[in-house]
Amino acid sequence: MARATVFLLILAVIAGGIAWIADHPGAVSIAWEGYRIDTSVGVLIAAAALTGAAAAILYRFWRILRGAPQALVRRRREGRRIKGYRALTQGMVAVAAGDAEEARRQARRADLLLKEPPLTMLLAAQAAQLNGDEAAAEKYFTAMLERPETEFLGLRGLIMQTMRKGETARALELARRARSLRPRTGWVLTTLHELEVRAGDWRAAEETARLAVKAKAMTAEAARRNRAIARYEQSLAAEAAGQPEPALSRAVEAAELDPGLVAAVVRAAMLLARADKSRRARHLIEDAWSRAPHPALAKAYLDLEQAVTPLERVMRVQKLIARHPDDRESRLALAEAALAARLWGEARRALEAVDGPGTARVCQLWAALEEAEHGDGAAARAWLARAARAPLDPAWICGHCGTAHAEWLSLCHRCGAYDSLAWRSPERVTATPLPPPPAPLPAAAVEPPPPAEAATDLGTA
Repeated sequence: MARATVFLLILAVIAGGIAWIADHPGAVSIAWEGYRIDTSVGVLIAAAALTGAAAAILYRFWRILRGAPQALVRRRREGRRIKGYRALTQGMVAVAAGDAEEARRQARRADLLLKEPPLTMLLAAQAAQLNGDEAAAEKYFTAMLERPETEFLGLRGLIMQTMRKGETARALELARRARSLRPRTGWVLTTLHELEVRAGDWRAAEETARLAVKAKAMTAEAARRNRAIARYEQSLAAEAAGQPEPALSRAVEAAELDPGLVAAVVRAAMLLARADKSRRARHLIEDAWSRAPHPALAKAYLDLEQAVTPLERVMRVQKLIARHPDDRESRLALAEAALAARLWGEARRALEAVDGPGTARVCQLWAALEEAEHGDGAAARAWLARAARAPLDPAWICGHCGTAHAEWLSLCHRCGAYDSLAWRSPERVTATPLPPPPAPLPAAAVEPPPPAEAATDLGTA
C-alpha cells in the first residue's frame, strides 16, 4: 500500500511538471561552432531525457559484454556444484542402502565436482567401510583429523574402527581427544565410559558417568548403578594391593549405592565380618534380602559365623526370611537348613510350599530328604532322575552371548560385555533325537553263511 501511494505521488508530480511546462513553453537558443538551435524548453527536456536513457542502455550493454566471461564461469561452477551435491546426496543414500559400489562411484564423482575434501572425505570413508576396505577408511578418517571442521567426524570414525578391532587403548585415547573437542556430546561420554570400563580405569569411569548425567546422556539411576560397580571393582583392586581399609570402605559404598548388586553386598558383608563388624554385615544382608532374595545372600548370611549348630542356622534363616517368608528362595533356604539340622518335617513343609517349576535344585533336595528321612533309595533315585530332566536353576547369564557364570562379574569373561549378567534360568539344551534304526530284513532274505565244517573242507580241498 505504501509503495503504491509513493508511486502515485511521483506520477502526479511528473504529470504536474509536464502540464506546467506546457503552459509555459518558453524559448531556448543554443549557438555552438557556427550552429544555432532554437527550440522550446519542453523539447529540450525531452531530448535530454532520451539522451540519458540511451546512454544508460549503452552502459548496461557494455557491462554485460564485459562481465560475460566471468558470468559464464560462475554459471558453470554453480552447475558443477549442484551436480556435486546431488552426487553427495546419492552417495549418502547408497551408504544407507548398503550399496557399496554405488557409494564409491558417487564419492569419486562428488570429489571431482566439488573439490571440497571436508564434504567428500566422510562419504569416501563410509563407502570404503561399506566395501570392506578398512585401510582406506582409516586413511580418510585420519586425513579428516587435519582439518578443524572435520576433526570431530574423523575421530568418531576412527573410534568406531578401533573398537571393532578391539584396540581399546587407542580407542580410549581417541575418545578423550573427542571429549576435549565436544565435552557435552552424549555419544562421546557414553563411549568413553565404556572404553574406560574395558580398560579397568574405574575411577575415570565413575567421573565420566557423573559428567554423562550432567549432559543428560545417562540417567541418574544408571549412573548410580555404574558408580556402585566402579566402587566394587575398586574394592577388589584395593584388596589385591594389600589395602584392607580401602577395600572395606569401597565395598560398603558399592552395597549402599545399589543394594540390588548382590556381589557387592556379599563382598561388603564378608569384609565387615572379617573386621569384627558382623552385626552391621547382618543388617546389610537382611536389607538386601528384603529387596530381592538371592541364594548367595543366604549363604553369606550363614557364613558370617561358622561355629554355630545346625539348629542355630535354621533359626538364623528364619530370621533372614521373615520379611519374605513366602518367596521361593526363602522356602528353599529354609529347606536346606532344616535338612542339615535333620528337621524332616520342617524341610518337607518348606519343599511342599515351593512355588514354580520343580527345578534340578528342588528335585535334589527331595532326593536328599527321602534318603535321609526314610532311607528310601528308590525314591531318591527317582528324584535324581527327575533332576536330570528338570528345568535348570537360575544362574548369572550374559544377555549378549548367553554364557553362564558361576558368580557375578562386571565384564562377561567371554564377550567382554559390561554389566550384562542377569540372574535367570538358562535354557536346557536338548539333544536331537536319533532316527529310528532300520527295520531288520526278513529271515528268508538273508543268505545263511556256510557251515564251519564246509568252509574247512573247501579250504582243505
